[in-house]
Formats: sequence, C-alpha cells, structure tokens
Amino acid sequence: MIVRDVMNRNVIATKPDTSIRKAAEIMSQRHIGSLIVLEDEKIAGIITNTNVLRAVAEKKDPDATAVADVMAKDVITIEPGKKIEDAVELMIKYKIKKLPVVENEKLVGVVTASDIIVVEPKLIEAIASLVSIKIPGYQGG
Repeated sequence: MIVRDVMNRNVIATKPDTSIRKAAEIMSQRHIGSLIVLEDEKIAGIITNTNVLRAVAEKKDPDATAVADVMAKDVITIEPGKKIEDAVELMIKYKIKKLPVVENEKLVGVVTASDIIVVEPKLIEAIASLVSIKIPGYQGG
C-alpha cells in the first residue's frame, strides 16, 4: 500500500502572517493538532498545538504574533507514491505524527499515524511509540 491510498486530501492550511490566535481557533474548530503553513502554494512550515502552547508560555501576544514566528520551518514531507512503511520510518525517525504529502513541490495531502493504523494494523507496534501508547501483549498482526 502507498501513501496516496491513505492520505487525507482535505488539508487545512494557513498563511505565515496569520496570528497564532487565529491558527489556534482554526485548529480548535476543526479538531486538529496542526496546520500546514503555505506561502505561494509551497510549504513554508507547520504550526502545531505545541508551538501555540510554547508561545503562550513565553508570554507572546497571540494577536500580534504571526504563525511564521513560531512554526517549525524544516518540514519533513513524503511523496504520494512512497510505501506506507516509508512514511512510518520517517515518522519514527523524526518523532512526528503528521507528514505532509508533496508532489511536484505542491501540497497534495497529509498522512497521519492514525491514518496508517486504520489501514495497516501490523504497523501499530511501530507507531505506538509515536503516540505514546503501549499495547500489552501485542504480538503483531
């Protein structure tokens, strides 16, 4: 199975000049933990709920602070034709739960650890370390 088969094509994105308050509102309304940040249709970064929490803890003004000021800029991506196992390897290596899918330098989707677990139960043990769960007695499947 390949990434294209499991990726979510309905990606919620924002722009670098969006305030972190607005980004937090979008994530809260959509029940998601991150937003891809696009500039000229290319990935400029990713902002996660952790980035927002850190900014608040550092007493940054959520209305005056732009997403670009707190987002992760070196975004790990994958191509849609890669194997699911390749996505899992990247997620584990970089300790990330969401992987933007890029084709010809354009965002075409996102694949998450949850997406993979649903379609590839045998990869649960590998992904469990990312989502901080332990499955007692799990032998694979």
